[in-house]
Amino acid sequence: MATLYIVATPIGNLEDITFRSVSILKNVDLILCEDTRTTKKLLTTYAIPTHTASYNSRSTEGKRELIFSLLEEGKDIALVSDAGTPCISDPGVLIVSQVRARFGDTVKIVPIPGASALVTALSGSGIPASEFVFLGFLPHKKGRETLFSEIATASRTVVFYESPHRIEKTLASLVIHLSLDRTVVIARELTKVFEEFVSGDAVTVAEYFKKNKIKVKGEFVVIVSAKNMK
Repeated sequence: MATLYIVATPIGNLEDITFRSVSILKNVDLILCEDTRTTKKLLTTYAIPTHTASYNSRSTEGKRELIFSLLEEGKDIALVSDAGTPCISDPGVLIVSQVRARFGDTVKIVPIPGASALVTALSGSGIPASEFVFLGFLPHKKGRETLFSEIATASRTVVFYESPHRIEKTLASLVIHLSLDRTVVIARELTKVFEEFVSGDAVTVAEYFKKNKIKVKGEFVVIVSAKNMK
């Protein structure tokens, strides 16, 4: 029986990969990468010689059929994203869904846990996370303001990802929609040298990044505390 491994990789610090992940990446027949150039850095660090191929949101039907044919031959494949756990706000979810639909239980799908920006940010935020809503990346235009209105009334902690190109615009929207008793935490550059958590009400956090333009870079996780439901 062929196996498709869903392998979590580091979100920044390359030492955060697990022993199990390294072992699997060394022993599978192929590694599917969101970007082979990005994954190559990790593979080189751990002397992993396995062949790679790209699989991302632009992959063709032909690439999917190639993956299917390898699994039919009994080949083991690992799926990785550029960073973190595949299939969480990540195009890898499509191939996993397609493999399940095509092969059922004749191909094993095995998730290998590891780093996740979502969980890492929550663990260091100080905001209760026994219940939370994860929104992934917010839409660029359509439905964006509706989501901010929903965040403003959320009775659970809300978490989403944001890019450096839109983080200031996002904070400006949070200033408009959130009351001052709501806590906003921005986690950036997680596990890297310049890792940083910025916490406060929306106005305070927005002002911080206005004054520190040099820090508007890297990947951002935004956490908003739940609305006080008194």
